[in-house]
Amino acid sequence: MSIINLLPDHIANQIAAGEVIQRPASVVKELLENAVDAGATQIQLFVKDAGKTLIQVLDNGKGMDAQDAQKCFLRHATSKLQTAADLFALQTKGFRGEALASIAAIAHVCLKTRQESQDIGIQIEIEGNQIKHKQEVICQKGSSFEVKNLFYNVPARRNFLKSDAIELGHIQTEFERVALAHPAIQFSFQHNGQDVMQLAAGNNRMRIAAVFGKGSNEKLVPIEEHTDIVRVSGYIGKPEMAKKSRGEQYLFVNDRFFKDPYFHHAITKAYDGMISEKHHASYCIFLEVDPQKIDVNIHPTKTEIKFEEDRFIYSILLSSVRQALGKHNIFPTLDFESENAFEVPSDVRKSEPIAPQILVNPSYNPFQSTLHQSSKSSGGAKNYSSALQQEGFGSTPPSPEDWQQFYQITQQETAENQEIFETDTSSKQFLLHDKYLVSPTKSGFLIIDINRAQNRILFDELIQRFVAQPLASQQLLFPIERSLAKDAKLTWQSQKSLWNQLGFVFELAEDILQIKAIPALLSSLDLDLCLDELTDAAAYQDIDSGDVAHFIVAKLAYLGAKHFKLQHAEEVEHFIETLFQSSQHTTTPNGKPIMFTLGFDELAKKL
Repeated sequence: MSIINLLPDHIANQIAAGEVIQRPASVVKELLENAVDAGATQIQLFVKDAGKTLIQVLDNGKGMDAQDAQKCFLRHATSKLQTAADLFALQTKGFRGEALASIAAIAHVCLKTRQESQDIGIQIEIEGNQIKHKQEVICQKGSSFEVKNLFYNVPARRNFLKSDAIELGHIQTEFERVALAHPAIQFSFQHNGQDVMQLAAGNNRMRIAAVFGKGSNEKLVPIEEHTDIVRVSGYIGKPEMAKKSRGEQYLFVNDRFFKDPYFHHAITKAYDGMISEKHHASYCIFLEVDPQKIDVNIHPTKTEIKFEEDRFIYSILLSSVRQALGKHNIFPTLDFESENAFEVPSDVRKSEPIAPQILVNPSYNPFQSTLHQSSKSSGGAKNYSSALQQEGFGSTPPSPEDWQQFYQITQQETAENQEIFETDTSSKQFLLHDKYLVSPTKSGFLIIDINRAQNRILFDELIQRFVAQPLASQQLLFPIERSLAKDAKLTWQSQKSLWNQLGFVFELAEDILQIKAIPALLSSLDLDLCLDELTDAAAYQDIDSGDVAHFIVAKLAYLGAKHFKLQHAEEVEHFIETLFQSSQHTTTPNGKPIMFTLGFDELAKKL
């Protein structure tokens, strides 16, 4: 009995769909690229519920006749290849003929298309790769693809989709990648009936500035380099345009977006000394390489490309970015005309140099605690001879009776000082540099990080308040306005109810965020820095919708505890009691330790 079976077409298509169509953004990518390959000058994208309900792409490209409209949904059906040699001379996007077949296998698809030479178009409706309906219709020139109920027959894949905000972010990323590669095409993007992006046709700089956000145009530096190996063009951002979050790094080869950590390293290396390690430079760079010297068919999504001369391209890319930064005076300049000497004020030049003197106190004793000094010896630790002289025993060597009397005096002072020490430390805790709280235990010392402990206390308090009612807000006398990048705009727009619950009152118009009220917790902090960190927390791309609030509240608690200090001794006991009431008092919300015990055995080993 044979154990090898041929898979049915519908199962094979679903397996292929699992590789090509991973989420709604994958459908958007394939349909947009097909519209570009069709020669469209206008492309519209309509999305509902982050692509789970509807994805529609309209273009004014060449369109298809009835025969091609039906064949395009078959596996390995493509207009981009005729022979195997064409794989090494690709000038188009899709070419393997799996995208539409994969989409039709896991969604309800409706295609309307018409060629310019025809008066009547064709409409085809497909479910699970089965043609359900086909008829002639009146439609515009070009093609319209409607993809509804994505993953309707693969519920496991649908259940693994993230929140609408996260999926919409992925869709916008794919939209921007295609739009940046083709600035001569007019693009528009709507989600649930609201405009997300409207991109007019123009040049590279106009398109990059429109995608990167308002105010980015004057921060772009052009880059241009022509060699026999590669032609480099595009724009890089000035150092002040660098951001803590990634997202504004785009590499294209022959107008095809790709990812390459090797080339990314070359670009970031050119910024050495100009931006910190925690920030990421912005760039949009286009490479033109002989198609025969690259392989774009090594990954299902075609975002990884193999270069034949990658080492040379790395060096050229590094040199080009450095040269562009240098041309626009981004690097600090050196004045080679000035004298190679220190500039010394004239009054100092005429004075005689004075040799430095080091003053040493020979009677200083670092092991003599100031707590064990009486008011008579406040000038510093003394040796026995000096102490005897202070007690009135004279400068001559002391007699045995003198030693006995001096011993009784020092014993009395020591007992008094010990009593004072015990009285002052009745709370059994003391502060260390306003950062740590140290408390002696039977086996050693318990050391508590005050800021991290306050982080945990605030987080628990905010979570309890947040569930019941909005956090307390503080109205701003003058509203704060700031321009937002594309990802930040999406974060504030999609999570508006959450921001309101946290105490933020704001309005969003185009790329401008106007904040009218902030949480009272942030009133004494650097608001610009806080807004950046909160936006990054809300834009975290690998969390479910239920965890977004947790991340933002955790960041809010972190910011509120950043500069916390215990002002009075009375606060210490209450502070510790509040901390230990938490079930998670040993770690912060993001898992960092709050306290640890330094045992006497470990202390003895150190000494």
